[in-house]
Amino acid sequence: MKKIAENENFKSGTAVIVARPNVGKSTLLNKILGQKVAITSPVKQTTRKKLKGIYTDSTCQIILIDTPGIHKPVNELGNYLSNQSKSALEDADLILFLVDATDMQGAGDKWIYENYLKNVKTPILLVANKVDLIKDLEKRELNIFSYKKMFEKNIDTIKISAKTGRNIDDLMDKIKSYMPYGEKLYDDDIVSDTTMRETASEIIREKIILNTKDEVPHSVAVKIEDYKEFEDIDKIYAKIIVNSESQKGIIIGKKGSMLQTIGKSARLELEKMLDKKVYLEINVKTQKNWLKDKIAIKNLGYN
Repeated sequence: MKKIAENENFKSGTAVIVARPNVGKSTLLNKILGQKVAITSPVKQTTRKKLKGIYTDSTCQIILIDTPGIHKPVNELGNYLSNQSKSALEDADLILFLVDATDMQGAGDKWIYENYLKNVKTPILLVANKVDLIKDLEKRELNIFSYKKMFEKNIDTIKISAKTGRNIDDLMDKIKSYMPYGEKLYDDDIVSDTTMRETASEIIREKIILNTKDEVPHSVAVKIEDYKEFEDIDKIYAKIIVNSESQKGIIIGKKGSMLQTIGKSARLELEKMLDKKVYLEINVKTQKNWLKDKIAIKNLGYN
């Protein structure tokens, strides 16, 4: 149980972001924190692990949890992603149900409601994202109403744009109103509890997603084999796991060109993040059917 903070007006709590894939959870988390802690891409199901971001100001500390996009699982990796999202809801003070204001409620949203939200006692805030992309206000309101209809009672709602930052301050005020009083769990300068090994793995995976297409992004994993920190340079040794030889060929590219592109863009981002030089060595390995193999998934860090 949390102790009451010395400042009795200080609030501290957890808000979990849930949504179907590609609605903007990671973009929203990054916007709230003012820096990149979650990888983003136009590809669905980019997020694979619960990611904790810590927002702190003079009145409140909010632990924001970005969950994998929720969808009906079709393999062992899908089961892992589903369990990640479910476990995040257990101790939350607030659930942010993020939806796409440019479209009406669909089967994926209904599935989330029926399987995750219908019977929870935790307060839910409906967050309508991407309002900057729809100019027809009547259509926008009809779309948002279609999500509200799923709930048996009135649900608190806010309209935002995670990309442009529209109404993010109002969103934070709403989130704070749901938080309990308590003390900080993290120092003011901490914005995530993710290790650099995990961060390096995710950044490499992001560059793969952004530079390849078709089935490759969903069939790839990145494992950091070794991470050595020195005063003036970090040396990172990574392995990309793919599902087939054809995917391996795509990742490597002609004369290694694609792997060089992935490696260079990942290295430059890591150097900017760490403010020092980075040596990055990447190898590619085929591991057939790893998506369906519980042991392989666990060995790749999805446990």
